[in-house]
Formats: sequence, C-alpha cells, structure tokens
Amino acid sequence: MTMKMMATLGNLRVDSKSSVFRVLNAANLVTFGRIAVTPVFLWLLLSTYKAGDPVNWILLLAFILIAASDGIDGAIARKQNTVTKLGKLLDPIADKILLGGSFIVLSALGVLDWWITVLILVREVAMTVYRLIVVKNRVIPASASGKSKTIVQAIAIGYLISPLNKMLENQFIDIGLFLVVVALFLTWFSAFQYFKDSRS
Repeated sequence: MTMKMMATLGNLRVDSKSSVFRVLNAANLVTFGRIAVTPVFLWLLLSTYKAGDPVNWILLLAFILIAASDGIDGAIARKQNTVTKLGKLLDPIADKILLGGSFIVLSALGVLDWWITVLILVREVAMTVYRLIVVKNRVIPASASGKSKTIVQAIAIGYLISPLNKMLENQFIDIGLFLVVVALFLTWFSAFQYFKDSRS
C-alpha cells in the first residue's frame, strides 16, 4: 500500500469519525431519547389511565418531562453550536410522535372525540409531506402561530391526562374541550400561515 493510499484511508477514518460525532452529539441524543421513551409513555397512558385517578398525576409528570426535553435539545444545540440537518429533521418528528400519539391514545380511551384527533393528524401528516416535497430546499422559520400550536396542544393533552379534567368537570363549561378546540384552531391556522410564508 502506497503512502498516498494510506493517507487517503486515514482521512476517510477521520471524516467518518467526525460525521458520527456530529450525528451523535448531545442535542441529537436527547432527541433520540425523547423518541425512544415516547412509546413507553403512550403504553403506560393507555394501560393505566383512569379518569380522576391520582396516578394520572404521575402520567402528567412523565408527559411534561418528555415534552420539556424539546426545549433542552434545542438549547444544547445552540450552546454547543451543533445544530445539524438531522436534528432539524428529528425534532419536529419527535414532537409529532409524542403529541399525535397522545391524541390517539386519549381518543382510544374515550377521553377525546376521534374527529378532533383525525383533523389534527390530517394537518400534521399533510404539512410533513408538504415540507418534504414542496419546500424541501428552503428553510422557513417557525411562525409564532406554529409555536403556539405546539404549546397549546401540549397544554390540552396535559389537562386531559391530569385528574383536573375530572375534578373540574361541570355542566357549564368543559375546560378540556375548550383547550382542544383552541389547539385545533391554531393547528390549522398555523398550517395556512406556513403555506402562505412558503409561497412568498
């Protein structure tokens, strides 16, 4: 083997290690962790949830911790300057798995009407396809409505999971339904806002 070939192989090894390091940085590991634990949480939600049961506080805490990690990976990436294309791809996917999966489970449990979950999921799938096919070569910053949509969805899910949903139940106002309707409105409003921004 010539010295030139050996040098080339050495450079390939360095580039390979660098690529692996960029993928397996702290921020992406947090995102991978969020994706990995979400199915466990959804299974626990499906198997242990009972309306008004104190155990729901534990489920709520687990949901909050998983959802909060969304901000942690972004903060780490910015602080360590390790923002990657993979991270930008996985982060919204992790959100959709957690929030979409939670809506599905809550509907399966009879806590939330299926039509609401279907409308939310249709929007999320449609926007994901639109991003991949139509605007794949452009970076469109997240709008205020898009960020608000995610926050309100998380708040609505958290409320529906918590014992408060049963404790504060009355014939005059359904707080859970109100939060879900607001989340549904923002979900579709943010989609139209994104479509508008992508065409400008």
